[in-house]
Amino acid sequence: MEVLYEDNHLIIVNKKSGEIVQGDRTGDRTLAEKVKNYIKKKYNKPGNVFIGTTHRLDRPVSGAIIFAKTSKALTRLNAQFQQKEIQKTYWALCLEKPVPSSGSLVHYLIKDAEKNKTAAYLEDKPSSKKAELHYQYLKKQGRHYLVEVNPLTGRPHQIRIQLSTIGCTIKGDLKYGAHFPNKDKSICLHSRKVEFIHPVSKEKIAAVAPLLNESLWD
Repeated sequence: MEVLYEDNHLIIVNKKSGEIVQGDRTGDRTLAEKVKNYIKKKYNKPGNVFIGTTHRLDRPVSGAIIFAKTSKALTRLNAQFQQKEIQKTYWALCLEKPVPSSGSLVHYLIKDAEKNKTAAYLEDKPSSKKAELHYQYLKKQGRHYLVEVNPLTGRPHQIRIQLSTIGCTIKGDLKYGAHFPNKDKSICLHSRKVEFIHPVSKEKIAAVAPLLNESLWD
């Protein structure tokens, strides 16, 4: 497990594609459990170790994710997420170049829990949730196109479906329009950076997550 930042109140790790953040019906071991085990061993802690999940990344997505090590940090980080004070930057490797090359997207999303798939609409619908993001085309990367994304909201599958609606399907993302999977079943969406004010020390934190499988990114 690659630790990007750690102190007494929080830990930021570089999640691998395929790891699940919290438990689901698969019963697979979660990243939260792995972080608990890491802390227990590193500090030789007896008994239970507290780890609070502040946000999630989809299973096939990689990159920076924040966990709280104290209840105080968890409460304050949750408030920062709700107030949109934590800036998240993603890299997406797309099958097509976005047109225009930069812009903002606003959609209304409805999640189908049975199919684990999200639909996007341009107008508000009953039970839909508003999703917003900014994107910026960076460069051509081999046969694909590297796009930087800053989501303003945190909806399920938000970046995946919103980019797909403008013709920028993410490499390997079969659920939202890709025709071919990546060999490891990942998708080329990576939580590149998280920036925020530390919930206790009030210092500015900026954690950058290196790509874990660069060969998939051309």
